[in-house]
Amino acid sequence: MATVNETPLPVGEFGRESARRRTWPGYAAAAAALGYAAPHFWWGAGVAAMFPGDFAGAPKDDMEAAIGYWGMGAVAVFGAVLSLALVSPWGRRAPALLTAVPAVIAACGMTLWGFTYFAMQYLLAAGRVVSSPPFAAKDAHPQAAWGLFWYGLFLLWGITLGIAARQRLRERPARRR
Repeated sequence: MATVNETPLPVGEFGRESARRRTWPGYAAAAAALGYAAPHFWWGAGVAAMFPGDFAGAPKDDMEAAIGYWGMGAVAVFGAVLSLALVSPWGRRAPALLTAVPAVIAACGMTLWGFTYFAMQYLLAAGRVVSSPPFAAKDAHPQAAWGLFWYGLFLLWGITLGIAARQRLRERPARRR
């Protein structure tokens, strides 16, 4: 009978509370990923709710919609699974580098993407940069306010995914010499 060597969650002097503190970033990252995925699926189905801009002007071509809505939704679902793999017992069966390194790369990208949006919004509001006319028209649309939510979600997702990946890398067993 084969046994599975599973690395349990480290439980410190505070018992299960310590384990909960180590798992919340993975669950928060998974929730953010699914929060990003869901609207992409309904946008792909033609529902305009929560679209950041003018949905009538959004790409309607089959290939663009498949990649932009369905493809990005599927990638986000994969991101949720990766986030859960960092903090779940079933994910600990995989080598830490196999799950944590892609998570660190994704976390850096998403955090920078979200931060850059807010930095640009600040610069626009401060009058330090001027938007080109086509972008100014898009930014003036009432639905453009949803961009604040979506880019805030990127920040949340990136930061929590990075924390979960860092914790997973820190609990790797030491190399034997």
